Amino acid sequence: MKLACLSVVLLIALGACVSSKNFSERVEQIYPPLGEFVSYKDVALHVIDRGDGSPVMMIHGASANAREYLLTLEPELSGEMVRLLIPDRPGHGYSGRPDEGFELGIQAEAMATILKAKAEEPVVIVGHSFGGAVALRLALDHPELVKSVVLLAPVTHDWGDGGVAWYNRIAAFPLVGNVFSQFAPSVGPDMARTSLDRLFSPAPAPENYADRMGVDLLFRPPTFRRNAADVVNLKQQLAEQQKRYGEISVPVVVFSGAGDTVLKPKLHSAKLRRDAPEHVILVKLADEGHMPQHGKAGLISQTILRLAKGESVQEADFETPNG
Repeated sequence: MKLACLSVVLLIALGACVSSKNFSERVEQIYPPLGEFVSYKDVALHVIDRGDGSPVMMIHGASANAREYLLTLEPELSGEMVRLLIPDRPGHGYSGRPDEGFELGIQAEAMATILKAKAEEPVVIVGHSFGGAVALRLALDHPELVKSVVLLAPVTHDWGDGGVAWYNRIAAFPLVGNVFSQFAPSVGPDMARTSLDRLFSPAPAPENYADRMGVDLLFRPPTFRRNAADVVNLKQQLAEQQKRYGEISVPVVVFSGAGDTVLKPKLHSAKLRRDAPEHVILVKLADEGHMPQHGKAGLISQTILRLAKGESVQEADFETPNG
């Protein structure tokens, strides 16, 4: 009986592996790489390189890829005097993943490698959510490469208990996670699409967002596991990183949606403002959630342009006539 049950389990697992392989091949045909590759350690990093002018790097968040910015900020900045460097973070999209690639220091070093290969002057760094933590680490570890930082609904601090989904905990677990992740293509794409309202709330989700962003790239089993490792290890990484925010030496503009249901702004953006008051400008957006780069693309793009030109940005620049 036990042998029969084991045989059934193995057949199911084998079927899942075959199915996930077919899924990955199909998704990669639909969403091929759009950029170039830069060598880092023993892997290749994928980066989309568009435009000419002052360099701006845009770092995506968890569960995402470089295409995120092609839907919103890149169209706003197209034709302006900026050069956009939009990488896939290590292990996401089409970027390889070095050992211990979940570490913020490793991810920041990978971004620094791209900058050294592509940019000849300090860069404006844009980071969304998890990408905000990487952007801050880049500014801390490689300040000579960074002109200024723009953060979009960033995760910046140890948030305490909870905050990690059960499926990420399982996927990040050795061996078991390898098997579990083979089932991600079966249920993940539909789950991702049904969660968009929460992700964008209180703002509306853009039409066909998941398809246009290529969210299905996440559910290739290796990418799914790496994303899970990022998320599971993030809180401990931030507990150490947050001790260094007093070292920040460049202007940082934070756009924070008051209605964010993915993370609590008071535990992240507000604390960052407290930890580095001389350098951090906090812009609170009453009608936005976790994805302000969509609803406030114009405002954010204009801020990026001003910083790229070396202009000073002040909190008063974002105050409404009614305060």
